[in-house]
Amino acid sequence: MTDTEPLPAFPYHPDPVGTGSVAPSDAPCACCGLRRGYAYTGPVFSAADLSDPLCPWCIADGSAAERYEAQFTEVDGRDVPMEVVHAVERRTPGFSGWQQERWLSHCGDAAVFLGYVRPRAAVVAGRPGDPRGGPRRGLPGRAGCRRSADGVPLPLSALRTPPGLRGLHVRPAA
Repeated sequence: MTDTEPLPAFPYHPDPVGTGSVAPSDAPCACCGLRRGYAYTGPVFSAADLSDPLCPWCIADGSAAERYEAQFTEVDGRDVPMEVVHAVERRTPGFSGWQQERWLSHCGDAAVFLGYVRPRAAVVAGRPGDPRGGPRRGLPGRAGCRRSADGVPLPLSALRTPPGLRGLHVRPAA
């Protein structure tokens, strides 16, 4: 294995190795040609034939997106500033899902991907106090941003997310 430098920081996907979107690899990067010890394993949306892996550094600095006219996910949100959309779609490792991957947003900012929801946790995560029980439908606070007593937007994790449930977490708007 090649000696590696610390992975670049991805504000919207803080642990890409933990989520499986980046894995240890000796393969050279298709974009920069360097063997940096890690390779991106997630989806790439590009007209270019990318049979060789990309390194996280070329994703972080945008060179892979620019060179291959690529994006790594699609942001779902009309109220998100274009600089955030570009940061997520072109400079953040994406993730694989069983349906079309879309990066969620809340209160004008993109979500932070922390990992996958376990299927059993998603089914038993009914709304507290709901006599019908059953699965949670939609994202809490999606229709309107919920705020704390002092007016700060609440992250989804503060909106009664069951303990131990991992998934998308939305950071408060600045």
